[in-house]
Amino acid sequence: MIEAAQFVEAARSRGFEWYAGVPCSFLTPFINYVLQDESLHYVSAANEGDAVALIAGVALAGKRGIAMMQNSGLGNAVSPLTSLTWTFRLPQLLIVTWRGQPGVADEPQHALMGPVTPQMLETMEIPWELFPVEAEAIGPVLERAIKHMDETGRPYALVMQKGSVAPYELKGGGAMPERHALPVAQVKWTGRSPDQLPTRQQALERVIAATPAESTVVVASTGFCGRELYALEDRSNQLYMVGSMGCVTPFALGLALARPDLNVVALDGDGAALMRMGAFATLGAYGPSNLTHVLLDNGVHDSTGGQATVSAQVSFANVAAACGYADAVESDDLEVLDSVLAAARERERGSSGVAGTRFVGLTIGRGAPDELPRPTITPHEVKARLMRHIGVPVHGV
Repeated sequence: MIEAAQFVEAARSRGFEWYAGVPCSFLTPFINYVLQDESLHYVSAANEGDAVALIAGVALAGKRGIAMMQNSGLGNAVSPLTSLTWTFRLPQLLIVTWRGQPGVADEPQHALMGPVTPQMLETMEIPWELFPVEAEAIGPVLERAIKHMDETGRPYALVMQKGSVAPYELKGGGAMPERHALPVAQVKWTGRSPDQLPTRQQALERVIAATPAESTVVVASTGFCGRELYALEDRSNQLYMVGSMGCVTPFALGLALARPDLNVVALDGDGAALMRMGAFATLGAYGPSNLTHVLLDNGVHDSTGGQATVSAQVSFANVAAACGYADAVESDDLEVLDSVLAAARERERGSSGVAGTRFVGLTIGRGAPDELPRPTITPHEVKARLMRHIGVPVHGV
């Protein structure tokens, strides 16, 4: 058994200062220790996949991070682990607790996940070893993990057995975000008919015009959103997600938190946002003022044939306001999008008093240009180009 401080301080000395995760009783000492150290950063994620996506954004910023979860949460994390961290080569250290370990009595819900945990990691091509239980083993374990992460750009996992870490008391509730007054969502409809709604192309043109490459990063959701942005103008400050649907906002949050000098714009879609709506609460609690969440809502899964989503029943701006965003508005008017993006630019100039993430939901028409191309630049090349653009050394490419 080791002390939480022994591992966390050894990890800190090697650059690991960012943590995200979902609690497990095995992880309690770590979380309690990190929460009470103001020089470390912990984000309580809505689910394990969001934690992985957030730490992937931290990695894009050139920082080292750790995603922590119970092994039951590996199911929630499969998509970002296989189509975000693996595809883009964005490394992170995973600490996965081993509930239901063969030969160790546990609750019935862990009876299957316990035995298959190692196979799940191996199937996802994530090398793993047991979490260290002796102080002298911590340094070598971290060095092996870092070597793999730097050489491949991909995750490394430590599987934590019961009783690996001594208890550490949480005092005062930990450094969680302070509760703040909730804004009132603004709704600015023009009453346009469906055939008069702005197109995705028109909205993305406004985004490009308002996001200068020298100071802004644009992260586009999977599907037609990223493909159409690429077709309009392929810029070095843009990243096109090709999988991990619904993870664009926690991913952008990780980047924005780790790089407060940059303005970050997350381009979301209604289908993607509905898939991981818990991320709204995370952005409401932790979202910084250098992050803007733009949701383009056409009411359908456009890139898979136009099947309807349930977004017609949802006011995303009211969801964002209720979750604590600094500002939330929805409209069918491109000028409203212009206004929100301009406010983000004012923050860059130091003249905006809004503290927290802004949200704008824009209702757009369905459909996309004919023969919409796919990016010819590979995902890890897009990542490497963006990292170099924001001054970050690139490993694992």
